[in-house]
Amino acid sequence: MSEILLAVPGITCDHCVAAITAEVRRVPGVAAVTVDKAAKTVLTTGDADPAAVRAAIAEAGYETA
Repeated sequence: MSEILLAVPGITCDHCVAAITAEVRRVPGVAAVTVDKAAKTVLTTGDADPAAVRAAIAEAGYETA
Protein backbone atom coordinates (compact mmCIF):
# COMPACT_ATOMS: atom_id res chain seq x y z
CA MET A 1 0.00 0.00 0.00
CA SER A 2 1.45 3.36 -1.00
CA GLU A 3 0.54 6.98 -0.44
CA ILE A 4 0.19 9.82 -2.93
CA LEU A 5 0.29 13.37 -1.57
CA LEU A 6 -0.61 16.19 -3.94
CA ALA A 7 -0.85 19.94 -3.43
CA VAL A 8 -4.10 21.41 -4.75
CA PRO A 9 -3.98 25.20 -4.26
CA GLY A 10 -7.59 25.72 -5.38
CA ILE A 11 -9.12 24.01 -2.33
CA THR A 12 -11.01 26.77 -0.51
CA CYS A 13 -14.26 25.32 0.88
CA ASP A 14 -16.20 22.23 1.88
CA HIS A 15 -17.65 21.96 -1.63
CA CYS A 16 -14.10 21.65 -2.98
CA VAL A 17 -13.40 18.87 -0.49
CA ALA A 18 -16.57 17.00 -1.43
CA ALA A 19 -16.06 17.33 -5.19
CA ILE A 20 -12.44 16.16 -5.08
CA THR A 21 -13.22 13.32 -2.68
CA ALA A 22 -16.04 12.03 -4.89
CA GLU A 23 -13.89 11.98 -8.03
CA VAL A 24 -10.77 10.51 -6.43
CA ARG A 25 -12.76 7.70 -4.77
CA ARG A 26 -13.67 6.48 -8.27
CA VAL A 27 -10.02 5.89 -9.22
CA PRO A 28 -9.17 2.17 -9.27
CA GLY A 29 -6.75 1.28 -6.50
CA VAL A 30 -7.65 4.15 -4.16
CA ALA A 31 -8.32 2.62 -0.74
CA ALA A 32 -8.79 5.95 1.08
CA VAL A 33 -8.69 9.65 0.27
CA THR A 34 -8.20 12.58 2.64
CA VAL A 35 -8.64 16.15 1.43
CA ASP A 36 -7.15 18.72 3.81
CA LYS A 37 -8.74 22.12 3.19
CA ALA A 38 -6.32 24.01 5.48
CA ALA A 39 -3.17 22.46 4.00
CA LYS A 40 -4.66 22.39 0.47
CA THR A 41 -3.56 18.80 -0.07
CA VAL A 42 -5.01 15.50 -1.23
CA LEU A 43 -3.65 12.28 0.28
CA THR A 44 -4.55 8.87 -1.09
CA THR A 45 -3.60 5.43 0.13
CA GLY A 46 -3.76 2.28 -1.94
CA ASP A 47 -2.29 1.16 -5.22
CA ALA A 48 -3.62 3.87 -7.54
CA ASP A 49 -1.71 5.33 -10.47
CA PRO A 50 -0.64 8.89 -9.56
CA ALA A 51 -1.56 10.09 -13.07
CA ALA A 52 -5.09 8.74 -12.59
CA VAL A 53 -5.40 10.55 -9.25
CA ARG A 54 -4.26 13.80 -10.88
CA ALA A 55 -6.75 13.25 -13.71
CA ALA A 56 -9.58 12.74 -11.21
CA ILE A 57 -8.69 15.97 -9.44
CA ALA A 58 -8.69 17.74 -12.82
CA GLU A 59 -12.08 16.18 -13.61
CA ALA A 60 -13.38 17.74 -10.39
CA GLY A 61 -12.18 21.10 -11.72
CA TYR A 62 -8.94 21.60 -9.77
CA GLU A 63 -5.28 21.73 -10.69
CA THR A 64 -2.44 20.05 -8.86
CA ALA A 65 0.70 22.00 -8.12
